[in-house]
This record gives sequence, structure tokens and C-alpha cells, in this order.
Amino acid sequence: METREKGKLLRIFIGETDRAGGKALYELIVLKAKELHLASVSVTRGIMGYGADSEIHTAKILRLSDDMPIIVEIIDTEENLETILPYLDEWVKDGFATLEKVEVIKYGDR
Repeated sequence: METREKGKLLRIFIGETDRAGGKALYELIVLKAKELHLASVSVTRGIMGYGADSEIHTAKILRLSDDMPIIVEIIDTEENLETILPYLDEWVKDGFATLEKVEVIKYGDR
């Protein structure tokens, strides 16, 4: 069974070595999203990228970086996503986020 509804996608761009509260920042964000009962969270490790410092981070063997790009994606309603933003304001020291309108297609009986 398929259902469609409007939602928002919060996409957070950080570094793999970013930390807060003694944990990897991406892990802390996922745990907080779960605690806040946000609908869906995924973490993706990039293979190449750069941020505000313009330093290239890559997984190429000749230029192996220990601080690969990380993207945390959270999908829910805008109202629910607002609940995690104060935590991001506190935890994210170097990075950025985007908030986008999405159409969510749900499969299954959930």
C-alpha cells in the first residue's frame, strides 16, 4: 500500500571527526532524533568534498583524509523538525544545514 504526504527534509552537512557531548556528532544527532520520535534518519559518509575551509577531503588512497564529509538526513513534518534545531544550534560548530520541501511516499502498512 502506498500513501503520499507533504514533509520536510533536514539535511545536515558536518565532518566525520566532529564531536559533541563526548560522542561523534552524527551519532549524537541520530540518538536525539530517535529520542524526539522523528520519522526517519539516515547518515551517509561522503567519498569527497570540502567545506568552509576549502580543504579537500577524499577517500582516494593517495590523499586519504580522516575527516570525510558526513550528511545526516532527517525526514518529518516541519513542526517536528523544529524540535531538533536548538540542539543543532548548540552542537554544530562547523557545518551547515538545508531544509527542503519533499513529498513522502510511504510503502507498507506502517
